[in-house]
Amino acid sequence: MRSIARPAALVLAGLLGVARAASPLPAPLADTVVLDEPLLALTHVELWDGSGAPPLRDATLLVRQGRIAALGVGVAIPKEAKVLDLSGHSLSPGFVMVHEHLFYPLNRGSYGAMFNSFPTLYIAGGATTVRTAGSMSPYADLNLQADIAAGRMIGPDLDVTAPFFNGVVPFVMQVPRVGSAEQVREQVGYWAGLGATSYKGYMTLKREHLAALVEAAHARGHKVTAHLCGVSYREAADLGIDNLEHGFVVASDFVEGKLPDQCPGGGKVEAALAALPVDSPAMAALQRHLIERKVAVTSTLTIFETYTPGRPIAPKAALELLSPDLRENYLSRWSMVAGQAGSVWSTLFPKAMAWEKQFVEAGGLLLAGTDPTGYGGVIAGFSNVRELELLEEAGLSRAQALRVGTLNGAVYLGRDREVGSLAVGKRADLVLFKGSLATEPGALRQIVWTMKAGVAYDRARLLQLNRGKVGLE
Repeated sequence: MRSIARPAALVLAGLLGVARAASPLPAPLADTVVLDEPLLALTHVELWDGSGAPPLRDATLLVRQGRIAALGVGVAIPKEAKVLDLSGHSLSPGFVMVHEHLFYPLNRGSYGAMFNSFPTLYIAGGATTVRTAGSMSPYADLNLQADIAAGRMIGPDLDVTAPFFNGVVPFVMQVPRVGSAEQVREQVGYWAGLGATSYKGYMTLKREHLAALVEAAHARGHKVTAHLCGVSYREAADLGIDNLEHGFVVASDFVEGKLPDQCPGGGKVEAALAALPVDSPAMAALQRHLIERKVAVTSTLTIFETYTPGRPIAPKAALELLSPDLRENYLSRWSMVAGQAGSVWSTLFPKAMAWEKQFVEAGGLLLAGTDPTGYGGVIAGFSNVRELELLEEAGLSRAQALRVGTLNGAVYLGRDREVGSLAVGKRADLVLFKGSLATEPGALRQIVWTMKAGVAYDRARLLQLNRGKVGLE
């Protein structure tokens, strides 16, 4: 083994340990590895297991060959273990985020591939498992999935979603258009054969096409999600869909006079939802219907925050990741939104939060994602944490928000025996925070490192590696 020198600015040198000399990672990725030990004892730490339970104080977690060997208070530490004293720090499971992308908006109607920056930035932001909720470059997503699994690239485990299934009405030029149920079935078979395991319907898909998508995916043991408009939430649930994206603020169920299979234009969906009372019996009934049909709902509050006047600008460190052109584009659009008076999102965004909290309280399975699209500002490495902060702003406790961002996603993806919570035998996917998550609200932003399968990657180094590069790939 070799010691890894660390600049004084990183401090916490005693926490970062040593890394093995041999690594399939190319430089400079290999230099971001700060822990890779056969037996590791993380001691005196505040431990959040992802189940929604309160944290354990002064706990110890043992990692043996990349898996959790023991955890709790008073755990016996083997003599051969490397011991790290994590006093003043907190541990959570690695985040499991289910509405992510490996692309980012370059300009209106065009999305650029971010295959070098985003995988490492997701790790920097604590995400160790990610579903790509719709692909613009599916071959690249599948290749990246293989490279990450082989250890040639740093990144989260990927649940790769096939290209969007949209109707014949254009969205952006990179998204396919499907006009028949047979075409849907053919595409599911093709992408499943190449390794896709998830499928996403989009706004102008019709009921006939969504039914074919669900049937073809379920026949292969795969799941279907959607960002819908032409098909209502209730209709999708009755067709057997597994997941609905964007909380409840894209549901067309409440548009008066909505025609079957037609997406109401002109902001009618937003206007109908803005007019709907927060405590609407109709919304409560829809939520109950989704729960009865076992439909999960993905919160993506991060993307809708960017449409809402009065919301904070992206952090300076996040903006420093963007290329100069993308940074300027974002700042210009954010300023325009900030100056809007009477935006529907001023009304709708607080309702989005309230309805998601209601869904959780009613027993629904709420998942977390960030959706780095729109006009920008939703940036991997920062937005995962921001999504959890917004769930807390919606009224969820820290333990609840962490569960939404960890175990709930793993349960939905069928990976909860392996990841999503901290338990003996599970993979050692961990996030280390400086400070107490129980008593310091800002500690959620103080990620020190993210561990995946027992290998920890330094956040500061990963961010530095990508500074100014998002948009230049």
